[in-house]
Amino acid sequence: MRGLTAFVLLCLTFWTQAAEIPVVALPGGGYAYKEVESIRERRFRSLIPQKTDFSCGAASLATILHQAYSLQVTEQMVIEGMLSHADPETVRTKGFSMLDMKRYVESIGLRARGYRVSDAQFRRLQMPVIVLLDVRGYKHFVVMQRTRNDWVYIGDPILGHKRYAFEDFKKGWNGIVLAIVGPGYDRTNVLLSPPDPLTARDRMNAFQPLQDAQLMEFGFIQSDFF
Repeated sequence: MRGLTAFVLLCLTFWTQAAEIPVVALPGGGYAYKEVESIRERRFRSLIPQKTDFSCGAASLATILHQAYSLQVTEQMVIEGMLSHADPETVRTKGFSMLDMKRYVESIGLRARGYRVSDAQFRRLQMPVIVLLDVRGYKHFVVMQRTRNDWVYIGDPILGHKRYAFEDFKKGWNGIVLAIVGPGYDRTNVLLSPPDPLTARDRMNAFQPLQDAQLMEFGFIQSDFF
């Protein structure tokens, strides 16, 4: 058993990409295979991370085009496309703007619309949109994936999947969303189902024992508990 544990730990140490690890779980010592992923992979699952200081807008836009419209685009492709419609010097000093994104999106046959929305309208959004956050004075584009209860789920091209309490989110948000609309939109795209946060509390809650009343909901009868 110790040998197997050491082997699994060794695999997890060296495998930084999603892979399958063998686990002795079958009769006679046969192996079953369990798919695992690194914490970084989970953090950026379905997102395109940014690779330069000024490309948060390009990475966010590429994420929506790839996941919601099934377009085979990369961050670099979007950067080059936006540069053809933008002033390179302005981009070099200030980064891309929502206007740059709008021009690029329209050049590939889709539409981009910027809207100033109320809190209630924001909570009713049913599609991923791009928002601009002010993070300690740093202007940063991210993908707003969905809202749920009092949480806002964000696909951040630097930090990966995050969620904010709505009131905390509003402190850095300018009240504007950029929506990409057009043919080919997947209403069930993966961005609408971000992964749950990786926290100890969430993991422990998943393993809490069922109570008797909950068991009865699954078809058990009272005599089964004696």
